[in-house]
Amino acid sequence: MIVERNVLEWRFDPASAARLPEAGYDLRVIVVCSEGYTSSLAAAALQDLGISRATDMAGGFRAWQLDGLPTSPASRGAADHSSIDHSATDHSATDHSSADHSSAGHSSAS
Repeated sequence: MIVERNVLEWRFDPASAARLPEAGYDLRVIVVCSEGYTSSLAAAALQDLGISRATDMAGGFRAWQLDGLPTSPASRGAADHSSIDHSATDHSATDHSSADHSSAGHSSAS
């Protein structure tokens, strides 16, 4: 599932009127950006909302690509924010549950 950064909190906050049907405090959300900086802050913002399983992918898409993991060009339909299951492993997820973040990519939920 692709959710733009500028609406991330509204879409995943279970208390929001604009939430996604999948939104829940126990939802696993893995936020991905280009290099992992923005996604780290976004994951922390989701955790601040009580979504304790929110995390990001260390190093972002570039690290994924440099590790030789599978990639493909974006499809034209990607911008429609359709619900697609992009299951991810914990291979490169970062746990921010005890990290100190002073402020708040795209995200993937499973």
